Amino acid sequence: MLDQEPEGSASSPDKEPAGAEHFPKETAATALRTTDAAEVPGPPAGNRFIAALWSANTVTVTVLSLVLAMVIGGVLICLSDPDVTATYGYFFAAPGDALSASWSAISEAYANLFKGAIVDPAAVSGWLNGENTIWLALYPLSETLTYTAPLVFTGLAVALAFRGGLFNIGAQGQAIMGAAVAGLVGFGLHLPPGLHVILVLIAGALGGAVYGFVPGILKARTGAHEVITTIMLNYIALYFLSWLIVQDGVQDPNRSDAISKPVDSTGLLPKLAGGDLRVHLGILLSVGAVVAVAWLLNRATFGLELRAVGLNPDAARTAGMSVAATYTGTMVIAGALAGLGGTTVLLGTAGALTGSVAGNIGFDGITVALLGRGKPWGVLLAALLFGALRAGGNRMQSFSGIPVDLVDVLTALIVLFIAAPALVRSVFRLRAGRTGRLETTVAKGW
Repeated sequence: MLDQEPEGSASSPDKEPAGAEHFPKETAATALRTTDAAEVPGPPAGNRFIAALWSANTVTVTVLSLVLAMVIGGVLICLSDPDVTATYGYFFAAPGDALSASWSAISEAYANLFKGAIVDPAAVSGWLNGENTIWLALYPLSETLTYTAPLVFTGLAVALAFRGGLFNIGAQGQAIMGAAVAGLVGFGLHLPPGLHVILVLIAGALGGAVYGFVPGILKARTGAHEVITTIMLNYIALYFLSWLIVQDGVQDPNRSDAISKPVDSTGLLPKLAGGDLRVHLGILLSVGAVVAVAWLLNRATFGLELRAVGLNPDAARTAGMSVAATYTGTMVIAGALAGLGGTTVLLGTAGALTGSVAGNIGFDGITVALLGRGKPWGVLLAALLFGALRAGGNRMQSFSGIPVDLVDVLTALIVLFIAAPALVRSVFRLRAGRTGRLETTVAKGW
């Protein structure tokens, strides 16, 4: 009796363990399904790659946005050419004439766009055959990089503010003030080479930083919306520059028009190549600025606070962060970057202050920041694209007779499609995917 095991013992082979009724029993069908599922191979790696590629991710949306913009741009090229539109008057009688004329106009325009932005194959071929055409071969790329440098700075100025929850519309005014201060130091001081250009760059950054401090402190202390204040400050900077360049001691005494004295040669940015190539040290400085901003956002304590405030100011305040100080510091850094953009134009290409010395680089910087998704390296790539469009547009107008304004239309279309990924997804029937966080970023700025 002592050796008899108790009824229901776990060691008894005929009895189930205590509580076994609470667990589902594995049936033969379940086991078969499990085995079959384990043995069924997944889709090939190539198919998975194609499926991921044809999804609404950031890269695919950007590339297809370019394609859509080029297609619509081709239609506009045909509409702007009277010779092409004339062939459509008898389209049904001779459709080949209209299609041939359209293709010739579009291909010639885009070929000149490429030759003016990247490289001219004819010049490269001549150089390979021993002709002295190396400068002609490098000229398009030089122009692209020249246009790119200031756009990187203003794009970073806008993108950095985006990440901090601010919409910096004032990059144009900050660039103008940076150029104005840099110009005063550039022709007002006579210093040795090297030292002079460094001081001019510092002066330009300080001019933009001070001008960025104004909307930053207003936002931090009074709650004044940065969009309103920066827009008004743009006008103030523009009219201040117009007044400044006609003052005694600033206006060039040898000129009757509104232009300042030229910056001393010791204060200009050195060229990176000889001949007529305009590319200068500014492009290297802009790449350095991208690296610095990327480090600031991802490695520095202030960058962590900036991103936290941009995501949720109330939570950042609860965590002990100073939202007011972060807003002010963000606008100061953004203003310094924009000021360097205006200074780069002055020291790299303009050489003297005029009423339009900064062009539209501040407003273009907004588009660059949007296209770059608010990321430093994305801003660099977007600025390269815009620089290529600007450089190629000049040749397209000269050689193809296409209005240079068409480049602005292409730019607007690209931004439109990238900012509306749902539209691109519906046109190309893309799978749902990660399209980036542009909309969230912009919403936080407002």
